[in-house]
Amino acid sequence: MRAAGFASAIAAAIFLTGFLAGAALPRSALAQSDYPNRPVSLIVPYAAGGVADVAMRMLGDKLSIRLGQQFVIENRPGAGGIVAAQAAASAPGDGYTLLMTGNNTAIAAALFKSLPYNVLADFSSISTAAFFDLLIVTRAGSPLHAVKDVIGAARANPGKLNIGTINPGSTQNLAAELFTSTAKIKAAIVPFRTSPDMAGALLRGDIDVAFEFYAAVHGLLADSKIVALASAGPSRTPYLPQVPTVIESGLKDYEVTSWNGLSAPAATPTRIVATLNQAMKEVMPSADLQTRSAEMGMAMRWSPPEKMTARMKADMSKWSAVIEKAGIAKRD
Repeated sequence: MRAAGFASAIAAAIFLTGFLAGAALPRSALAQSDYPNRPVSLIVPYAAGGVADVAMRMLGDKLSIRLGQQFVIENRPGAGGIVAAQAAASAPGDGYTLLMTGNNTAIAAALFKSLPYNVLADFSSISTAAFFDLLIVTRAGSPLHAVKDVIGAARANPGKLNIGTINPGSTQNLAAELFTSTAKIKAAIVPFRTSPDMAGALLRGDIDVAFEFYAAVHGLLADSKIVALASAGPSRTPYLPQVPTVIESGLKDYEVTSWNGLSAPAATPTRIVATLNQAMKEVMPSADLQTRSAEMGMAMRWSPPEKMTARMKADMSKWSAVIEKAGIAKRD
């Protein structure tokens, strides 16, 4: 009896010690063991319906199946992504609030005088997600048939060539600035409010070429109303394999690829970041995900967190230099 009583006392003491130790742990630490155990909010800094939003919804659906909890898209457009990023930066670092970051995040860091968050210090990279190659396009029947023709026309009549983009400070707009700088030409870069506005100007002949993503012009390309002169990525795009890159066209130092990925508040435990990264690695090769993304002119690709962070740093430096050289005033 004494032995049995002593054993019971020991068991009770062990239970009590474990209970007290568990009670002393932060709630977030206890929740890590079964992450995720409730829906995850994924903040997207764009309105619903755009190609980046669609990419996040496709990825969110796959992650929901893989991890057993719903990934809910929360659209927070405005102020160049600052509204969304600020909301995510101030959220608890428990893995239940994620943010779509990427090339535009890097541009905002270079374009604004100050931000209510630090892109590198306040977020932890999880993985890249979608990559978008930029196209240089012109109207059907244009005398410009290749990048060399665009450069030649600009050099023959400095400042007379009109290059269309969307909003100042957009990837398209800064890509055009980088193009003129790299090619050492003078041209008029004309920003439009929307892609349809720019497309209309191109078809009318108001502008000579335009810089735009495939998703915005694929209908006009399919109808042969416009033609692609080049793609701006490091290699030819799989959806337009006949179109050469700008590098192949003779401008050796020119490359622009827009991209996005997932980030979490910096306080998010590394274990949770690793769980999300592994889940993305597993779902990215899905045939339906790859097929649907290719149809919209994007490639879904996973990366280790450190590679995504390195890319963010490189893009911040790259676009900061472009903005400074172009004399674009930084925004308040």
